[in-house]
Amino acid sequence: MSIFYDITEFGAIPNSIVMTEKIQKAIDEAYTNGGGTVIVPAGEFLTGSLRLKDNVELHLLPGARLKFSDHPFDYPVVHSRWEGISQNVHASCLYAEKAKNIAVTGFGCLDGNGQRWWQRERNKTDKSAYFRPKLISFDSCEQITIKDVQMIDSPSWTVHPVRSYNITIDNISIKNPADSPNTDGINPESCKNVRINNCNIDVGDDCIAIKAGTEETAERMSCENITISNCIMVHGHGAVVIGSEMSGDIRNVTITNCIFQDTDRGIRLKSRRGRGGIVEDIRVNNIVMDKVMCPFVINLYYYCGPLGKEKYVWDKNPYPITDETPNFRRIHFANITARNIQACAGFIYGLAELYAAEITFANIDISMADNAVPGRPAMMANIDKMTNRGFYVAFAKDILFQHITIENHEGPAFYLENTHDIEVLYCKSRHTKQQEELVEAVNKS
Repeated sequence: MSIFYDITEFGAIPNSIVMTEKIQKAIDEAYTNGGGTVIVPAGEFLTGSLRLKDNVELHLLPGARLKFSDHPFDYPVVHSRWEGISQNVHASCLYAEKAKNIAVTGFGCLDGNGQRWWQRERNKTDKSAYFRPKLISFDSCEQITIKDVQMIDSPSWTVHPVRSYNITIDNISIKNPADSPNTDGINPESCKNVRINNCNIDVGDDCIAIKAGTEETAERMSCENITISNCIMVHGHGAVVIGSEMSGDIRNVTITNCIFQDTDRGIRLKSRRGRGGIVEDIRVNNIVMDKVMCPFVINLYYYCGPLGKEKYVWDKNPYPITDETPNFRRIHFANITARNIQACAGFIYGLAELYAAEITFANIDISMADNAVPGRPAMMANIDKMTNRGFYVAFAKDILFQHITIENHEGPAFYLENTHDIEVLYCKSRHTKQQEELVEAVNKS
């Protein structure tokens, strides 16, 4: 039978000064006694970083709000990952390391109070030597549950399990302003056995991003066995993103029964030379997208971040295949509706030396917007903004397009450049703005 620890019984007072020590004392007491549930009652409690421990559930009752301090000195320095690189960072608002059987539950709110953190980032005025805290980050943990809670205004990424196992994230709501910098929703990194279900995510960067570290991280740990289902994603740069930090490999991912609205991209896979790693066995099924710039992006010339502008990254001539060459393969999309699409129906761009391969699109209905806004589907050199284009495919092989309808597009429905073994079966254009061939194929030297 669970033992309950009410934080007010340990001296926490709502609407008062920072209560970090009082709340942490309740967590520590539960841990010392072998585990239990720490209760946050209705009211607003101001706190700094809190650390969860083995067999402890933090439960927020309806009307409860943990509001986190916006002062760097309330966040101790820990060694964890930031954007795929192991380094010293500010501990997250809720942090755990090497813990087992931990949970954050209840119908209360975690308020990251991120406005000052965002302003420091925009103005580059943060004098701290360390990166911003995340709202929740659990490092090297096992048996994690995050359920029902509302999360708002995260200082940076909102939920970031890293090097962790057996994770359930269910029925949470995440809301960060659309212009807040790097406030991703849920980012499992080098994790195994992750279930993300029934979530509403509306953020200032990627809604869900699956990652596995960069080439600068010595430990290569894969991210695999990930299921994402029954989620609604709004306003992110990408709804579900894989990479660009994927040096440890990403595999066995299913994305089903989701709605994407007003995101820049729908499903977005990205990496570049130097990263290495494999992305494979990805299945996307039963998705509805609306007002998305580009529904499908596979980009192996991604140029953002350190060294991204080097010739080695952007050069379209083939390079020798080494351990630094990323490989995208066995990626499958089916039963998808996309309406009011802005830039293009899809964008696939493999490497000149290692084509993106074994990719299928089946039973997909795409309708371009009437008054589309030009957009750049992928962050890579020498790609102009597009409007109402069909599928743009380059450096790719073994691709199947079957039962695809594209409406209101300009130019060919399928533009193929430096590709082979491409099948286009039972596909059609509707209400094109000008009569063109269904497929245009070119082979540029």
